[in-house]
Amino acid sequence: MRFEQLFGLWKEGERGLARADAAEQRALNRVTDELVLELRRRLGGPFTTDELAGLYAREGTDWCFAIATRVAPEDPAAWDMPVVAGAAFARYAREATDYRFRQSVAER
Repeated sequence: MRFEQLFGLWKEGERGLARADAAEQRALNRVTDELVLELRRRLGGPFTTDELAGLYAREGTDWCFAIATRVAPEDPAAWDMPVVAGAAFARYAREATDYRFRQSVAER
């Protein structure tokens, strides 16, 4: 899968996070923050949007569920994978070395 194909999906996760009610948002943000940290561990130093998309295509988001249940064990609303995983990938994509260029292409 290419970044341009995934970018909209990830942005929808961010929109879902923004739409969540305040009580759910705290837990959703905690999980999203932890997923970003895990993405950083998995990709290491500088990375490109294609490398991030490749990780998503290879590994999917099943690993995200294990983190979500560990970070928010009492809050099943925070286990919403399209929201938390999408938001985490979108947030982390902004750190890619080619993000500015690829974002402008993806949004056309």
